[in-house]
Amino acid sequence: MRHFDVIIVGSGLAGLSAALELSKSLKVAVITKRALLGGASDWAQGGIAAVINPEDSVQSHVDDTMIAGGFLNDPQAVEFVVERAADAIDWLVNAGVPFTRKRDDLVSELQLHREGGHSQARIVHAADATGHAIQETLIRLVRANPNITVLEWHTAIDLITGRRLVSAGIPLNNHDIRRCFGVYALDQEKDEVVTLSAGHVILATGGAGKVYLYTTNPDTASGDGVAMAWRAGCRVANMEFVQFHPTCLFHPEAKSFLISEALRGEGGILRIPAESGEPPASGYRFMLDHDERAELAPRDVVARAIDYELKRRGLDHVVLDMTHKPKAFLESHFPTIYERCLALGIDIATTPIPVVPAAHYLCGGVVTDLSGCTDLPHLYSVGETAYTGLHGANRLASNSLLECIVFGHAAALNILQQALVEPSFLPQWDDSRVTDSAEQVVIAHNWDELRRAMWNYVGIVRTTKRLERAAHRIDLLKREIDEYYANFHVNNDLLELRNLVVCADLIVKSALFRHESRGLHYSLDFPNTVPRALPTVLMPAKESL
Repeated sequence: MRHFDVIIVGSGLAGLSAALELSKSLKVAVITKRALLGGASDWAQGGIAAVINPEDSVQSHVDDTMIAGGFLNDPQAVEFVVERAADAIDWLVNAGVPFTRKRDDLVSELQLHREGGHSQARIVHAADATGHAIQETLIRLVRANPNITVLEWHTAIDLITGRRLVSAGIPLNNHDIRRCFGVYALDQEKDEVVTLSAGHVILATGGAGKVYLYTTNPDTASGDGVAMAWRAGCRVANMEFVQFHPTCLFHPEAKSFLISEALRGEGGILRIPAESGEPPASGYRFMLDHDERAELAPRDVVARAIDYELKRRGLDHVVLDMTHKPKAFLESHFPTIYERCLALGIDIATTPIPVVPAAHYLCGGVVTDLSGCTDLPHLYSVGETAYTGLHGANRLASNSLLECIVFGHAAALNILQQALVEPSFLPQWDDSRVTDSAEQVVIAHNWDELRRAMWNYVGIVRTTKRLERAAHRIDLLKREIDEYYANFHVNNDLLELRNLVVCADLIVKSALFRHESRGLHYSLDFPNTVPRALPTVLMPAKESL
C-alpha cells in the first residue's frame, strides 16, 4: 500500500490545477489511465471565457451563462466562477501558457474571440488549440515538481470507503464509516491491482462521451468518476443534460475531430450542401429558420437545428462555410483545423466543411458544493465529473476550462485548510475467486450495443418510449456486465464498460424524470418548458460502499 496526502484521479486541467496548488505543501499523486497528455482538456480548441475587456462585465457573462443554461443554473455557482475568471487567466499566464495576443509578442493585450451564446468577445485562446497549449505547459510543471507523483497507465477501479473497510472486518467509528480512504487502481503495465491510501481523493476524470456511438471526446471519456462516486454513495444530478456539439467533422478518417465554436464566432455559416457544380455559397443558410441568433445561438439550439435538417432532408451532414474568409485569416486564426482538414483533402478556404453533431459534454455529474466537496467526507469532484450548478441545462461555450481551474483551486484551498490525515490500514484487492476470461469478445459486443442504444434512443431529440426502450436494454446489459465483473480478472476495457453502463443508466433515469423540454433535454412528448423547474437529483442505494 502507498500513502499520499491527496490522490487526484484524472490528468486534465481540473486535476493538474489542483495538483499544482496542493503540491506547495502536500504530497500528491496523479492517477491517469493513459499518458498525462491523454484527456479531453488537451483536445479543447476554443478557449476560456473571462471578463478582461473593460467594455465587458461580470454581469453580462453571468447573464449569458444563465440564458444558455435555461435558467436551471445555480446563480451562486455562476457568480462564483465568473468572478474568478480573470484570476484564472492570470494564473495560466503566470504559469507560461502562450495565449494568442493582439500582436506577435508576449506583452500586448490578449486577443479575444466571440463564441455562440456570448454577447461579447471574451474568449481567451491559444490559436485554435487552447487546451493543448495549457496542458503542455502544466504537464511540464507537474513533471518537474518533486511533491507530485504521476502514475500513468493506472485505471481507478473503485473508491475505498469506510463501508468497504467495515465489510472487510475492520472496525471503524461512526464518523469514518462514510469516509473516503483511498482508491483501488489497475496498474495496466504490471496487470495488477494496487491499493492507494490518501487523506483526500479528488475525482477529475472528465465526462462520459464514450457512452454514445459518436463523440468529440477522446477514448478516455468513460464516466469513471461519476460511476465510482455513485457506487460509493454520492448523489448525482442533471445527468439528462448531455451536450451534443453541433459541428464535429464528418469524415470516415476523423470521427472525433471537433470543428470549434470559434469558426462560427468568426462568421462561419451553416448551410445545406450545395448542389454538385454550384458555388459553396449557394447552399441554403438554414439557421435563420430556427433562431434569430442564427449560427451564434447556443449549442443546444444549433445542434437541434442541424438534427432537424438532417432528418427532414435525409442528409448525412450539413456544411460550415468559411469560404468568404481570406485564406491567410483562416491559416493564422485556425491553424490546427486548417491543417487537419487539408490533410483530409478539404481546403476550408475554398470548400465548406462537412459537419454533424456529436456527444460532447456532460453538464451533470457528482453533486458538490463550491469547494468541490461531495457527499462523502474527504472526497472531492472537479471539472466535468462534477455537478456544481454552473451549467444548468446547457453549457455556455468556453465555460468548461474556466470551471476546471476555478474548482480545481477551490478544492485545493479547502484541503490545504485542513489538518494532515494519517494513513490507515486498507484491505488489499481480493481477486482470489476470479479467473481469466476466455470470452473478451463479450465486452466488445456489450460496448457496441450500449453505445448504439444510447445514440438511437437517448440522443438530441427524445421520447418517453425511446427512453423506456433504452432503459430496458441498459438493465439487461448492466446485469451481464456485473456478472462478468464478478467472475473474471479486471482489465481496462471491462472497467470502462462497467462505468459507462452506470452512466447510461443515470442519464436515462434522469431523462425520464424530466417532464419538459429545457436546454439539452428535448422531448417530443413534453415539448414545452415548465415555468419553474429544479435540478434532477438522484439518490444512491443505502447499501452503497
